Amino acid sequence: MEKILVTGGAGFIGSHVAEALLKQGHIVHILDNLSSGREENVPEGAVLHRLDVRDAAVFTLFAQERYTVLVHHAAQMDVRRSVADPKFDADVNIMGLLNLMEAGRQNGLRKVIFASTGGAIYGEPDYVPQDEDHPVRPLSPYGITKLASEKYLYFYEQQYGVSYVALRYANVYGPRQNPHGEAGVVAIFTQRMLEGRQPVINGSGEQTRDFVYVGDVVAANLAALAYEGSGVFNIGTGIETSINELFRLIRDLIDPAVPEVHGEAKPGEQQRSVLGYARAQAVLGWRPQVSLREGLQRTVAWFQARVAV
Repeated sequence: MEKILVTGGAGFIGSHVAEALLKQGHIVHILDNLSSGREENVPEGAVLHRLDVRDAAVFTLFAQERYTVLVHHAAQMDVRRSVADPKFDADVNIMGLLNLMEAGRQNGLRKVIFASTGGAIYGEPDYVPQDEDHPVRPLSPYGITKLASEKYLYFYEQQYGVSYVALRYANVYGPRQNPHGEAGVVAIFTQRMLEGRQPVINGSGEQTRDFVYVGDVVAANLAALAYEGSGVFNIGTGIETSINELFRLIRDLIDPAVPEVHGEAKPGEQQRSVLGYARAQAVLGWRPQVSLREGLQRTVAWFQARVAV
């Protein structure tokens, strides 16, 4: 049994991970400033600390609680905001991480599981699926801060013996995803259709992404916790899906009469992204289990239940 701090644990992915860790019998604390997370997402049995990752009080918290594992999901994750305000992005994503790591390494922290990004780190692919050896050419400050964070974690392992697993997520979707940001196209399309509003596909819609279900991402976090070593792993499906295809899958589940409307292309938007997971399968024993169709059915059902309330 570990004493684990989950940052961003009131958010979409972090709350699912916290829930699974509690089911395994761990002591779970959550650090979240609730800027985008919701208190209702905090699972029963977890202790919530309403703090920002950059707060000086993080040192007091680590000194009091002596966490053995940090699961770090808190982040500035809006790619467009990172482009508009790179200083804010770096402040949250890099200075926030360093605040946690300095507090942790002084107070017995042994391991970090870090939510990195596969989509934003590699840039346009030289080959697909992109594996962990693919050149890293992040096209946004967000991708740059995630890559820098991985390098800092390597430093803390080498200097202080704090092991780490960086999970480079593909496009994660599922229940609890926030439809009000720019990160979750599945949530945005679903919410708009259920409310009778027209979803708009950016540009041609032929741009592709790798959509991985949140339950599979949770399983990857549990596999990372059990893993004795350190390293970087892609967490994706190896399957490319165009935004047009995604739209049609969701439309078929909600209302086949919804017209397909295209808007302006977003400047600088990446055209292709798909992650190979062979290393995660070989080393962590992880592979995706939930098909896109099944995952979308679960996600739409969750949103429908919320609309019905």
